[in-house]
Amino acid sequence: MSCSRAAFFLAAAVILSAQPPKGAGGPPRPQPIPSGVKVEENITFAKVGPREIRLDLYRPEHPAGKLPTVVWIFGGAWAAHARDVQSATGAFLATHGYAVASIDYRVSSEALWPAQIQDCKAAVRWLRANAGRYGLDAGRIGAWGASSGGHLASMLGTTGGVRELEGDEGNPGQSSRVHAVVDFFGPTDFLQMDAHHLPNGMLHDKASSPESLLVGGPIQENKDKVQRANPITYIAKDCPPFLILHGEQDLLVPLHQSVLLYDALCKAGVNATFFKIAGAGHGGPEFDSPVVQAMVLAFFDQYLKGAK
Repeated sequence: MSCSRAAFFLAAAVILSAQPPKGAGGPPRPQPIPSGVKVEENITFAKVGPREIRLDLYRPEHPAGKLPTVVWIFGGAWAAHARDVQSATGAFLATHGYAVASIDYRVSSEALWPAQIQDCKAAVRWLRANAGRYGLDAGRIGAWGASSGGHLASMLGTTGGVRELEGDEGNPGQSSRVHAVVDFFGPTDFLQMDAHHLPNGMLHDKASSPESLLVGGPIQENKDKVQRANPITYIAKDCPPFLILHGEQDLLVPLHQSVLLYDALCKAGVNATFFKIAGAGHGGPEFDSPVVQAMVLAFFDQYLKGAK
């Protein structure tokens, strides 16, 4: 995979032609845990005061060696807890030889930015510190998220060496770097969202927007804080590979947000691939299709299972 404008347009025809029937699809829809997959729920990986921050860990019952691990980060505008309905994502990858940590983080009503990325980084450090206990490969950790979770996954990918975003939630001797990032329609530069939104799309400059609530005030009045919450701010040539998918008709997070991220990654020489999905909105069955599942799996197989 490499930066290529051709990749930007490829998925429009391919994904829609392979669209499953209504109601079909895979992750992140909740579903029963399939045979061959085990899950340990409510594992505390960090504490902030009395608040315990937890994850659910999905693994194959009979792994063939140390498991490459994917951190799954739920969406919900940094405002809703959704870890407990993410079973399909964990089960999907666990059936293909991965461990999946579906993680919680403090939402914006609990703490302002950068608490959210600090919690995500704490989860990665915890996974490395406990790799031996759970049979994980500490040298092969990826991140995957959707919407606000995609934003946080991208932040993990671009801020591996940014000390001020690490927080102090334990395991300081461990790295929070990840080796591959899948970003489903995550926001990046909040300040540009309203200039590129579709008709009837969400407005983000308002004080009540998810982005304003995240940084503690209207985004256009808090530009320094917004810059620190932008994964593009931290891009360097040593960032891990990215796979970015975004719906062409997204009314919540403009497609332009992913264009900005993709262009910045390519400019820095980072391996990035971008698929625009024609007709798709903010999530939906297009992102659950077998084609998208295969795309994500192939990406992680290449960068988390492939030879180093």
